[in-house]
Parts: sequence; structure tokens; C-alpha cells
Amino acid sequence: MRGAGGAGSRDGNVNSWGDAFPERGNANGAATTAWRLEEDCMLKNIDPALNADVLHALRSMGHGDTLVISDTNFPSDAIARKTTLGTLLRIDNVSAARAVEAVLSVLPLDTPLQPSAGRMEVMGAPDEVLPVQQEVQAVIDRAEGKSEPMYGIERFKFYEEAKKAYCVITTGETRFYGCFLFTKGVIPPKT
Repeated sequence: MRGAGGAGSRDGNVNSWGDAFPERGNANGAATTAWRLEEDCMLKNIDPALNADVLHALRSMGHGDTLVISDTNFPSDAIARKTTLGTLLRIDNVSAARAVEAVLSVLPLDTPLQPSAGRMEVMGAPDEVLPVQQEVQAVIDRAEGKSEPMYGIERFKFYEEAKKAYCVITTGETRFYGCFLFTKGVIPPKT
């Protein structure tokens, strides 16, 4: 029942877009919506780490908009409330590199005319690139098909830039300095 806004739903459940969906019971008779992940998300070429809310945000972003992918230590919820979207998005239980891989499978980075991928600098050692950042750099390079070095952003400047972002996506990354800022590019028209 697309767009029903819950009006025709047996149980009144409505997702974040106002679509009604029924619940099914589990073996103990308790209602569950876990089946939706398997049955309703059968899409070709969409990374399974990307949930509907993240896909909607990525699609809604325009050229030049930025997004933050953060570790578990980042003040994600507080910062996300100040972004354009105004709410925190999640790709839970995965590393920062895995989340970046999923996001970059659908999001074009901006042109080489300006830096499009930034990393939070290590305090007191701004040129140090930690293993978590090296892993993300490798993902970026694979996604772009060439070396696209990240630029460093001082920690407190990163917080300020994050507040200006379109959205914040928090991950399950527990290592320090697993915070990244990406600028959305464009997909050229087919000729």
C-alpha cells in the first residue's frame, strides 16, 4: 500500500515515508517487521548496508552537499540535529570503511577541482594517517578508480563543518578518528 499513510494498514504501522505495512508474527506469536528487510529490500545493485533512510538522504542531496560518516565516539546525534536533514542516520555494526564502501557505491564524489573527501586530523599529529583512515582511503581509491587523497580537517573545525553538512551517518566504528566528510558530485547525462 504505497502512500497509504497507514489508512489501509491492518495494524496501523507506517514507515518514515508514510507507507503502511503489515506486521507478521514470529514463532512465539509476537509481531515482528524483520521480514521486511529480506522481502521488501530485494533490489539489484544496492549494497545491503544501505537502509531506506540513508538511500533517501543520499538521493535528496544535491551537488556540493556534504555528508559525515562518523565513528561511535563522535557526538553524532547532537551534530546531526544541526544539519540540513536534522536527524541522525545509522549504518550500524559495520566499520567506517564498510560504511564508506556502501555509500560510495551510489554516491558520486565531487570533481577533482576541489577536495571531496576529508578526514578528522589526529590531535597533535595532523599528518598522521591512522589505520582506520588508511582503510577508508583504500575504499575511496577503489571507488574512484584512482588515487584521491583525503585532506585533513582539524578536529574542532571538523565539528563545525559537520554542522553544515546535509546529514550525519554514524557507524559501528570503534577506533578513534574514524570520522570523514564527503562532498557529493554529479552524474553526467548519458549522451
